[in-house]
Amino acid sequence: MIIVGSVREGRFGPVVATWVAEQAREHGGFDIDVVDLADVEVPLSMPAVSPRFAGDSYPRPAGMASLTSHLQDADAFIVVTPEYNHSYPASLKAAIDWHFTQWRAKPVAFVSYGGAAGGRHAVLHLENVLTELHAVTIRDGLAFPNYFRAWEDGRPLDPEASGFAKTLLDQLAWWAAALRAARNSVPYPA
Repeated sequence: MIIVGSVREGRFGPVVATWVAEQAREHGGFDIDVVDLADVEVPLSMPAVSPRFAGDSYPRPAGMASLTSHLQDADAFIVVTPEYNHSYPASLKAAIDWHFTQWRAKPVAFVSYGGAAGGRHAVLHLENVLTELHAVTIRDGLAFPNYFRAWEDGRPLDPEASGFAKTLLDQLAWWAAALRAARNSVPYPA
């Protein structure tokens, strides 16, 4: 599942996600599902109880049912995120916080974009948050510094970008298979 994390007007995330989905299709190790958070109802106001403890009875809005289902069914995630003020968008934080078990014992890779740091500050924060939810973060991500000068016609100008994407996808596929086998053989200790 590829998640477009920004909902900001004029965002670049869908361009990056389209390219990442193309790379994943060419890789061949994945069935691709792209979810754009701009198309999902993700309120900031949440119930008092944590989704960790409420489980399947957690009272999510009806407009979030599709997101929850996609998260539950996915064996691996690629989060496409910009960097806003040295972190990631509130839309992505809210989507993460409305869920818990859907992330557990599943791998998450990151593709970021931004100014000079290429979104790496956002990824560092996401790694901490998703580790708390018992997800496994993939070390080799993709970062696109100064994306506004580094892309043309929906593609990165760096000729090595596809090779870096392949490394990310190889690692994500390995972890997805390993963790799926582990989840199927032994329940994850909660």
